[in-house]
Amino acid sequence: MFKKLVFYLLLAVFTAIVVKFSLSIFLPVESYAYRQVKKIAPVVNNQLLPIHQHIKDSSRPEDPFDFPVKLGQHGPINSLYAGNIQYPFYCMTVDSGLGQPLVDNQAGYGVPVYENLAQPTKIIGYSKDCNIATKMQYFALNKHGDVNKLTSFELKNFAAETSDRELLRVEQGTINRFIYTIVMPINVKEIGARLSKSQWNKRLIFQFNGGSGIGYRQGKQKAARVIARQKQQLLDGYAVISSSGNKTSYTYNMLLAEDTARRVKKHFVSLYGEPLYTVGIGGSGGGLAQYLIAQNSTGILDGLIPLYSYPDMISQTTYALDCDLLNNYFTFRAKKKSHWLDWHKRQAVEGMNALNDFPQRAGYLQPVNQIMAGFVPSLPSGNSECINGYFGLSSFINNPRQGFLRDFFHQDVVKEVKWSFWQDLVSVLGEDAAGYGLSTWDNIGVQYGLLALQQQTISIDEFVDLNSKIGSWKPQADMTAEHIIMPFGRKIPLWLSLWGNQNITPVTQGIASRHKGSIKAMQAAYRAGQVFIGKVTLPIIDVRHYLEDDLDMHHVSASFYSRLRITEQNGQSDNHVIWIADKNYNPTTLAFKRMDEWLLALRKDPSISVAQAKPQGLFDQCFAANGEVIFKGEDIWDGKWNNKHEGECQKIYPMYSTSRIQAGDTWSGDMFKCQLMTVKQAIAQGLYKPVDMSPYQRQLENIFPDGVCDYSQGDQGRPSDL
Repeated sequence: MFKKLVFYLLLAVFTAIVVKFSLSIFLPVESYAYRQVKKIAPVVNNQLLPIHQHIKDSSRPEDPFDFPVKLGQHGPINSLYAGNIQYPFYCMTVDSGLGQPLVDNQAGYGVPVYENLAQPTKIIGYSKDCNIATKMQYFALNKHGDVNKLTSFELKNFAAETSDRELLRVEQGTINRFIYTIVMPINVKEIGARLSKSQWNKRLIFQFNGGSGIGYRQGKQKAARVIARQKQQLLDGYAVISSSGNKTSYTYNMLLAEDTARRVKKHFVSLYGEPLYTVGIGGSGGGLAQYLIAQNSTGILDGLIPLYSYPDMISQTTYALDCDLLNNYFTFRAKKKSHWLDWHKRQAVEGMNALNDFPQRAGYLQPVNQIMAGFVPSLPSGNSECINGYFGLSSFINNPRQGFLRDFFHQDVVKEVKWSFWQDLVSVLGEDAAGYGLSTWDNIGVQYGLLALQQQTISIDEFVDLNSKIGSWKPQADMTAEHIIMPFGRKIPLWLSLWGNQNITPVTQGIASRHKGSIKAMQAAYRAGQVFIGKVTLPIIDVRHYLEDDLDMHHVSASFYSRLRITEQNGQSDNHVIWIADKNYNPTTLAFKRMDEWLLALRKDPSISVAQAKPQGLFDQCFAANGEVIFKGEDIWDGKWNNKHEGECQKIYPMYSTSRIQAGDTWSGDMFKCQLMTVKQAIAQGLYKPVDMSPYQRQLENIFPDGVCDYSQGDQGRPSDL
């Protein structure tokens, strides 16, 4: 331990020297510089679906585009109803192995297009919308899952092979400026014939993908990757469609994602006819996208297989953006920092799992930042999901001055754009007078660690100190970029502003101020379908691995937030099945099999309900590492989330909560802004029992001048008609 600390001290000294004298000599070569966007195209006004009611109840406009997209041409550019087209927009056709985008202007807008990309010297034009000419390619897939792109020579000789490889025709092009992919199993006699489909089993998969995105990029989509994710299903005869616009690494605008998905499917149907059904698949953001598209619209999906899912992104930000505030408090602001060296104690406040003696990937950053802040350095003695899973997220999605580490955009463009999750949704949520996207994040009245206080896991002094100093995120206009240097490249950045501390409200006279979210933005988020409120009746098999012991950000409890919202909306959740497995067993193929039975039963008799069509024996389940079903049934996941006695699977794969649940919020997790009551009322109602907080009433009133959260009432940000 002593040797490690000496090393980190030396690293801190080295870092300080670098910061003071010369950052530039260490910066890596600008690998994207020759394709940088240096000029922003003018705004193109575009229709936004009216959101005076929930968009599920709003009709979509007729599509004027004449599908299918013709070979050699590109698809539509403007979305039908997702608001203004976003610029700048970084083209990623080269990154996807599809060559340079089509030239669409000579005014310098967008990425440069070169006469010869291998020798990028002569620019022949620019591309602001990143379109490519639609084309076909061919791939081979064997039963072992190996994927190979076929050259013209290999394709000619494919018929003579005696191997067990399956032939796949892949079409790629652009729709809504995003790269779409269609994968169709064919036989050798169908090479060159775009419309042939003899090997297709009439079932269609829409592949969604995840990640955290703030817009401004077309996104990368490689055909081989799309194929690799659905290897078994392609071998079984399914067709697969996907789009980079349906990967949340590139946007969380669910109106744009829905419109893109609808058009990609419409293009497919115009070529091959209606499938028996369309089932969604995709993890993390690709899971929540299914929930929201199924909730908000019809005609795109018939069944859902969300993996590692959340209900939505925007309500996840409520507790995710607490993480760095809490870490900043534990590391720099706590009156007695030694009290928080027990990571189980932190977990009682953070909600998500935390473990002692669990290494941190970037643990060296703590002593570096402590020295720079004037504190005695120490190494972290444990880790948490807040760090292991969410480190850097608050900066990326919430700080408009941060943006991308990669140099997609010229510095002049970087300075001009407001880079954030909120800005990506500005056409939906609105903007303030300075042009910053309105934020839903709010922590007025939130009493962090309330349950831990009630359970006496933390003391009264710790509770008061925490809530006095945790603070909140500064207004976006007051934020600054992180202090990051990259002497070892972008994969090992040195954060010299750990936990985004320069953007957290300071402690003034013992108290750090809180942040008030925009009720206008909250209401718009609800109406525009950015929030999952459970309005879905389609068959769902929600699948995930149990990763709590890995401190992975894909926490088990998120599946049950979705279940609670479905139940609250529909009075039951018969259409919602949850499977959780040991990380060494993947039940996805089985999920496709059971979903096929479910959807075919509905197709055979459309008059029966989703619950009546559910296959026999399809229940909530938990799986062992060898694939064995440990337990199944309706009550196996019961626990704190539904106020019931702990179920058998819950005992094996226990779930954790969030910072807001630990502050007294409900398990459905869809509260943006709580109703408030006075501290005096809270004490009188026994909110803190068995702890007597009456001697601390005045202190609490100073911390919470507007009152404290009364979670027994509804969300201030939720429209009354919803």
